[in-house]
Amino acid sequence: MALPLTELLPDEDYRFHLTLRRGNLAEFFGHPDPAVLAERRAWLSRHPERFAGAMHGGDAAIAELEDLAPRWLGISTPPPMAGQSPRTRVVTLGGALGADFMLMARDEAGVFRLRAGVVCFPSMWALEEKMGKTLEDIHGHVPGLNPAIGGAIGQFLGRLKPDAPYERANWGLAATPELNLHPSLGRPRLVSPVDPSGTWLRVEDQIFAAMPISGAILFGIQIRLVPLSEIAADPRLREGLRRAMATMSEELASYKGLAGVRAEVAGALA
Repeated sequence: MALPLTELLPDEDYRFHLTLRRGNLAEFFGHPDPAVLAERRAWLSRHPERFAGAMHGGDAAIAELEDLAPRWLGISTPPPMAGQSPRTRVVTLGGALGADFMLMARDEAGVFRLRAGVVCFPSMWALEEKMGKTLEDIHGHVPGLNPAIGGAIGQFLGRLKPDAPYERANWGLAATPELNLHPSLGRPRLVSPVDPSGTWLRVEDQIFAAMPISGAILFGIQIRLVPLSEIAADPRLREGLRRAMATMSEELASYKGLAGVRAEVAGALA
């Protein structure tokens, strides 16, 4: 079940926190929105090299996900054909699953690295730049995240059990309702003067699950878009967002695309 917005935007100073709740893989991946699935397939058809990735060290996790998808997630996927490349196989998975996904597999030193995945709806980041990196490296561009909860995330993933997936969420603000915010597309960013009617709370719902055979981590991502007007209409959400924006660091505000517009967005919530 998705994290309620009241928990995502509590009335407290902004801080990184690993708020987790038990998840359901079949619900998260197994009920794709037809329009979202069609858009994901379109992006994968146009630019598979940009939105799908697979590299050495990910074959076992890919094969396991192909095997588990019908039984674990309730999704039927075409069986891989002989000679298909790993990227083609993850594209097939991405065209069937109800969410973007990444597969983190341990390297020779036991450290999780991103080995495969399909991410068609990123929030201003590029999958191709993350392939092969550790979680610490992937999160390294987010100001303050690794010092605050990087260690906790690593411990959590190391203790995950195959029968106990967990969900969490994070948020940002967007100046477009488009799902795909890959940097190469040049989507609009929030700039002054802010148009409240053209501003959305962009929520990234995530699920984490340990795969029983390979020991890889399946990481799923779905996007929720909430018009700013809906946030403004709810006193708890309105105050939670205003307080979060007012108390986050300037570095983090810049990363989230809020630098220079925080006061205007807060004013639109009044």
